[in-house]
Amino acid sequence: MKQALILKNLGGEVSAAQLEAINRFSRRALEADEVYVFSLLLCDNAVDRDGERFSSGALQKLASLFVGKTGIFNHDPKGQNQTARIFETAVETDDGRVVENGEPYRALRAWAYMVRCPKNEDLILEIDAGIKKEVSVGCAVGKVLCSVCGADLRDQPCGHRPGEVYNGVLCWRELEEPTDAYEWSFVAVPAQPNAGVTKQFSAAEPGQLRKALESGQEVLLDPAQAAALADQLRSLESLAEDGRARLDRLRRKMVALAAFALPSVPAGTVGEVAKGMDAGQLEAFCRGLSSMQGTPPSLQLGGISRPAPDNQAFCI
Repeated sequence: MKQALILKNLGGEVSAAQLEAINRFSRRALEADEVYVFSLLLCDNAVDRDGERFSSGALQKLASLFVGKTGIFNHDPKGQNQTARIFETAVETDDGRVVENGEPYRALRAWAYMVRCPKNEDLILEIDAGIKKEVSVGCAVGKVLCSVCGADLRDQPCGHRPGEVYNGVLCWRELEEPTDAYEWSFVAVPAQPNAGVTKQFSAAEPGQLRKALESGQEVLLDPAQAAALADQLRSLESLAEDGRARLDRLRRKMVALAAFALPSVPAGTVGEVAKGMDAGQLEAFCRGLSSMQGTPPSLQLGGISRPAPDNQAFCI
């Protein structure tokens, strides 16, 4: 059994693509207001508290095996314990995080749905409130390898113990070649150290939100997240307005200074050049033009030679 966590509650909102995927498992076509959708991490490639980890290849295989699998409670395989069903999965990679064997962190993410009905109202409320959040998955794997000696512990038990270090090498059990995925369950105590609800697209994690938007990923926010994002946008808009006003003042200043320092250059031309500059460039030009104010401007006369005036009659 491997443990995992709900990654983010999607507030029950359902997109058209999600509804289409959900209806592959329903007996009749369900409407958006009939289903509740949430997202969870099923497992990852980091060593967990049991000293085990899934390989990246195993996560890819499990991604296909878990589509359509049901969610229950405490791995109790009774029909009345069925609560939700997975309709979509994806393996996600975080290149900024490295696991024990030096690979980038990878996790198997899943989207599950349940029916909105009186029976599920309390469970939906508990998911939204963060009461029901940790989950565990049940699956079968073809190989369990020792990270130190490479022995398949199913056929060749070795003396290396998970969590111990041998000649500088940490020992763990590498789970390879999944053969089946049974179910996933809400549990009380997860084995994954980071198990728990996280708000993936909250205002506290703008980098993840930006990455999702840039990749074209659909982003669904709950009301609290939407309000936080709206506050952040208002703050950014205020800062942007202040920045635009500052740029406008710097451009006008540059045009005014150029009128004195570079009188042969039309003001319109200077203004067009200033439009393409950022604040740092404008400030640099303004400093340069200001330094030229101490140099008398050259007269645009020239070409006419005049004799020196005879002022001798007025000399004392």
